[in-house]
Amino acid sequence: MDLAHLTIEQARNLLKKGEVSPVELVDAVIGRIKAYDNKVNAYITVLEREARDQAVQMEDGIKNVDWDKQPLYGIPLAVKDLICTSGIKTTCGSRILENFVPPYDATVYSALKKAGAIVIGKTNMDEFAMGSSTENSAMGICRNPWNLDRIPGGSSGGAAAALAADMCIGALGSDTGGSIRQPASHCGVVGLKPTYGLVSRFGLVAFASSLDQIGPMTKDVTDAAILLDVIATYDDRDSTSIPREDVDYVETLKDGLDGYTIGVPKEYFIGGIDDEVESCVKKAIELGESLGANIKEISLPHTEYGVAVYYIIAPAEASSNLARYDGVKYGYRHRNAKSLIDMYCETRSTGFGAEVKRRIMLGTYVLSAGYYDAYYKKASQVRTLIKRDFEDAFKDCDVLITPVAPTTAFKIGEKADDPLQMYLTDIFTLPASLAGIPGISLPCGLDRYGMPIGVQILASHLNESKIFRVAYNLERALGFERKSLPVS
Repeated sequence: MDLAHLTIEQARNLLKKGEVSPVELVDAVIGRIKAYDNKVNAYITVLEREARDQAVQMEDGIKNVDWDKQPLYGIPLAVKDLICTSGIKTTCGSRILENFVPPYDATVYSALKKAGAIVIGKTNMDEFAMGSSTENSAMGICRNPWNLDRIPGGSSGGAAAALAADMCIGALGSDTGGSIRQPASHCGVVGLKPTYGLVSRFGLVAFASSLDQIGPMTKDVTDAAILLDVIATYDDRDSTSIPREDVDYVETLKDGLDGYTIGVPKEYFIGGIDDEVESCVKKAIELGESLGANIKEISLPHTEYGVAVYYIIAPAEASSNLARYDGVKYGYRHRNAKSLIDMYCETRSTGFGAEVKRRIMLGTYVLSAGYYDAYYKKASQVRTLIKRDFEDAFKDCDVLITPVAPTTAFKIGEKADDPLQMYLTDIFTLPASLAGIPGISLPCGLDRYGMPIGVQILASHLNESKIFRVAYNLERALGFERKSLPVS
């Protein structure tokens, strides 16, 4: 049995029965990391010694575990390297934070530890989550385990690649404009962006504060529900956290879609989408109908403005959030500066990568005097129209089904010199982020090159239960076979 290939649910069942131990699970995952991460570069920090020591300590206590309170006991997970971890480096994939060690834990990290998880390491990412390919990391490019010449997606590419290569059992990523869903699609795993505010952002290093959201990345839908049950808690340290009634998401995984209405937005099937992507997504929609759902074509008329709106609002918020990295308080400082102003300039110009600097300049421009009303204010108004489009759609539909990305994973370097083409790869994920609604990426097939294709399922605010119901049924009907990749 390949223990590293297990899902969270499978591993938990074996641990409960005493058929495997936490040490065996950790050793299996570490073995995969040692064998393959020199090729994939999914991890920035691997906690081999710490994870194994924790697993050894857990051996004695496993017979007395309350599995309702510690559903992740002894299971090796990974977290994206912008989630603060006390005593463990949190780099955000940036030179400016390459040696930063937070003095506190993010709320989600505390939740994982409380649930008994063993964190195996911190995963690679586009610098400060700004990118769609994980080519923008100061810690080196991450590669797709399905084909090492191709990108894993981004910005949570390291988490998606680690999952696809069985270098963890589950992971947490973050999604600002598609950074969980798009890499999940490209790497053939499941990725959920929860409703904005459902999961605490306390301890998440900010990119765009009105968009950032932490979510689970897993090997199947059941595992995504298990992880969301652990991390979806109200947190008074996060002013955007939503008080709500507790929901058991695993309990929503039920058979059949009778009475469900699936909306299909016509704006998401456009010129430029790969034929194989369109065919696979439409097959998933047809399967939904065969499972009892009604299919309805709908319109989201302001979809075409999503990219432009996002790339005004997100850089504007980034330019404000990243002002704190000035070489004074923490992080990298340029040592040879001749004056304070020179130190600011040299620290930021050498500490930030090209994509981060591009977005800081874009954001500063749209917030500047004389341009605020023309750009940022107008983008905020159109964002409201995009949100209303979804509200209108969900009056008649339980969920919407769309592609995740126009194409499968492209070759490394293919879009590196054309930022606009790179930005357009997120055209189908950005509108949901702007509206703050939940969405999941589910593997639905392979293209002619053997690269994974994902289907996106969206629902209205706080309706993750509907997403899980549809995704669970489609997952079984699609029969996507998750491979144990050799990574050669």
